[in-house]
Amino acid sequence: MEKIKEALEKARGTSPTVKKRVQTQVRSNVEESHEHAHEAHLDAINYDNTKIVELDPAHLEKNRIVAFNKNESSTLIFDSLRTQVLLKMQENNWRTLGIISPSPGSGKTFVAINLAISIANQPQKTAMLVDFDLRKPRVAKYLGLHTDKSLNDYLNGTAQIEDIMVNPGLPRLVVIPTMQRVLNPAETLSSSRVNGLIQDLKNRYDSRIVIFDLPPILNIDDALIMMPKIDCLLMVVGNGLVKETEIEEAMHHIPKEKLLGVVLNRAEVKTEAYYY
Repeated sequence: MEKIKEALEKARGTSPTVKKRVQTQVRSNVEESHEHAHEAHLDAINYDNTKIVELDPAHLEKNRIVAFNKNESSTLIFDSLRTQVLLKMQENNWRTLGIISPSPGSGKTFVAINLAISIANQPQKTAMLVDFDLRKPRVAKYLGLHTDKSLNDYLNGTAQIEDIMVNPGLPRLVVIPTMQRVLNPAETLSSSRVNGLIQDLKNRYDSRIVIFDLPPILNIDDALIMMPKIDCLLMVVGNGLVKETEIEEAMHHIPKEKLLGVVLNRAEVKTEAYYY
């Protein structure tokens, strides 16, 4: 618990000059690892076999999906988070990231969506967001996304991976929504079909970062089942919404080497108040 407190206090005290210097260095490291030809290839991506669904900006704004609007000042928050996440993932050759929280209401889906969009805005990467909160899926609801095929259809064997992918009108971003609650989610997440899906999504493209919106870690074992299958984790804590004992218990379940950091989400109070 002390480590979390120290990290949050350190983030609060970081000066704008230091932040700017660190972010500049990080961006340089990330950019230097890719060739210009690769960037051109990513810019030219066409979603010929992927359903394209244009989203409603008003709906996104209502649900605080700020990263979709590049003119929104709050996008800088997620761009900063993105830079730190990508640096750490690149250092370890990681491609899959799980977004978790100790308990419901912390805003993990909100963070997962905005982070995925921010990564997609970065020209050297593509992003995929998968809704693996099978008990209470919310990605489609937050995005205002309506589609005939979803992860539900893949899990029951009536659709292939290509059938359930959706491009929300943003280059380099693909979403796999879950439209309905899944029965027996723990057993489903343990299945060979889910294992195969994760490996396929992870290994198909070198430039792809796959973000999984996972269930809360306490009270149910769904997230615990997923942890060994995913490279790294980012925990979202709702300020004033999660007890200290809940954070401590959640940290006890998370492998130390997989935890990228903790996001203190204060979006319920004011959008700009985040600490990484």
